[in-house]
Amino acid sequence: MSRLAASFWVAAYRKRLEMFDIPCFVVRHGDDTGGAVLVKLNTLDGQATVFQRSFDLMTGDRAWIVLSEGAETDCDAAIARQAVFDPDLWVLEVEDRAGRHLLDAEGLG
Repeated sequence: MSRLAASFWVAAYRKRLEMFDIPCFVVRHGDDTGGAVLVKLNTLDGQATVFQRSFDLMTGDRAWIVLSEGAETDCDAAIARQAVFDPDLWVLEVEDRAGRHLLDAEGLG
């Protein structure tokens, strides 16, 4: 099974969030075809969680895992470190006080 182009996945994810009135901003525009995507969930209280895609070599499954969690400044530093190693990186910021990010929703694999 082939992977979706990063720009296509980002557009679909943003549309899904829009349907639930959850703001999402492209903070860093990566490579349109093969860029990795980080999603920062900002709960607007000084706290955040950064999610990254992980690939399980044993099962072939892809899942969203937590890269960083805690103070928003610490999460921003973790994102900056990732960007140093990956110039094609996308960074999306989701803002939701209730902590909704929809990454675990059906169809966002």
